[in-house]
Amino acid sequence: MAFKINVSHKDKTYKIESENEDLLGKKIGEELDGNEISPDLDGYKLEITGTSDISGIPGFKGLEGSIYHRELLTFGPGMKDKRKGLRLKKTLRGEEISVKTIQINTKVIKEGEKKFDELLPKKEDKKE
Repeated sequence: MAFKINVSHKDKTYKIESENEDLLGKKIGEELDGNEISPDLDGYKLEITGTSDISGIPGFKGLEGSIYHRELLTFGPGMKDKRKGLRLKKTLRGEEISVKTIQINTKVIKEGEKKFDELLPKKEDKKE
C-alpha cells in the first residue's frame, strides 16, 4: 500500500510516494515531521490538509474514523454545485488515514535546511 503524498508550499507541489505505515491513524489537521514521509524533508513541519481514498472519495474533517458517511451538504467543501437552496446527500470518508487511503495532501508549516525549490524536479528547456 503506497501513499501518494502531495506537499504544497507557495503554489508549488512536491509529489512523493511512500509506503510508511506510521501515517495510519493520523487525522486531517494534525502536524507531522517531514522525516516521517521522506528523508529529503528533514526539518520540515507539515500539516495534513486532506485525503482521498481508492475510489476518489474525499476525507472530511470533523467526521469520526475512516469509514464512509452520508452527509447532507450545501455549497462548500465536498460540494461544488452553486444552485440556490440546493442540498445533496454526498458520500464522504472520515478524517482518519486508513489502509484504503491513497492520496494525502499536506502543506508546509516550517521549512527545513533544504529549501523547498531544491526538492522540486528541474525543468528542462525544450529546444526545437
